[in-house]
Amino acid sequence: MQINYNLKPASERRTQQFKPETNVGFGNLRTDHMFLMDYRDGEWRDPRVVPYGPFEMAPGAMALHYGQSIFEGAKAFMHDDGEIYTFRLNKNAERLNLSGEVVCIPPVPEAMQLAGINALIDVDRLWFPMQDGACLYIRPFVFATEDRLSVSPSQQYTFCVMLSPSGAYYADGFDKAIRLLITERFHRAVSGGTGASKAAGNYAASLRAGKAAAEYGAAQVLYLDANNKQIEEVGAMNHFHVLKDGTIIIPKFTDTILKSITSQSIMELGEALGCEVRQETVMLDQFIADIESGEIVEAGGFGTAAVVSPVGSYIFEDHRVLTVGDGQVGEHTRRIYQVLTDIQKGKRQGPEGWMQKVERVAP
Repeated sequence: MQINYNLKPASERRTQQFKPETNVGFGNLRTDHMFLMDYRDGEWRDPRVVPYGPFEMAPGAMALHYGQSIFEGAKAFMHDDGEIYTFRLNKNAERLNLSGEVVCIPPVPEAMQLAGINALIDVDRLWFPMQDGACLYIRPFVFATEDRLSVSPSQQYTFCVMLSPSGAYYADGFDKAIRLLITERFHRAVSGGTGASKAAGNYAASLRAGKAAAEYGAAQVLYLDANNKQIEEVGAMNHFHVLKDGTIIIPKFTDTILKSITSQSIMELGEALGCEVRQETVMLDQFIADIESGEIVEAGGFGTAAVVSPVGSYIFEDHRVLTVGDGQVGEHTRRIYQVLTDIQKGKRQGPEGWMQKVERVAP
């Protein structure tokens, strides 16, 4: 794929490595450029790296009216050799197309996705924030651009990638467990819907539930299935819990649960974690009983942004609180977080192919 580079003048670009004096937060900043590619007449064309800035879009663009929009989230890390490495980016490229299939967006060839992302990281590599726990957060997304108001799949799309220099997600250390709201009022997805995709509309629909959780002093909602019997997801993350023998349980993937790449990685790392990792259908009543009996000793969520979010307690709508173990971050949860983040940072050898170096080829 031949990528065109229309870069900012050198005088307007970052020329020194980014060395922020304070934590830059997560997702707040942008680099100098973005990668774009358009879908017209049945093919993806005009791959290019251009200055980061607003899009020109018709008011009738179908993404604005019918929500034909999907996205991904991935990370790149600087290792001790001074080079930048992406983490399992091929899995994100694969999942983007699975999401697209659900909402009738044509697939973006995985090789084109990877080439565009690597080209952008290479151009803006000086934006990597030099501080402990930092990353370049990668946001690829696709949206419908055809100016038409009939309810049908668009015939035109834009694929875009932008980068966000981000600091450590846990700026004060990996020491605080969150609380989740267990409620029957909100549901993230139903079978046959869009739950297994990273469709933008799924996240818009979650905002109301998040506000309700905050009213109970909770960070997010623990989503149940439509029958309020099974545990599905926690906010925008996969749920997990740990049994007293150290076994990690993740709810089985269905068409209402997003296949978290973090969860998949944890399942593949079972031996390195020194424990069994398996997927099961998790019934709410049994889950509650097992916490109360002490059979479940830790719980949390898996996702790209936080990697692991420890859960110390759950609150019900009658304000009853269910505490997991001692309510603190447990040893197994800490080990999961440490092993995976050490692989990402290059401090521990991971499975072959998980970390890919971003080559220096930009003009």
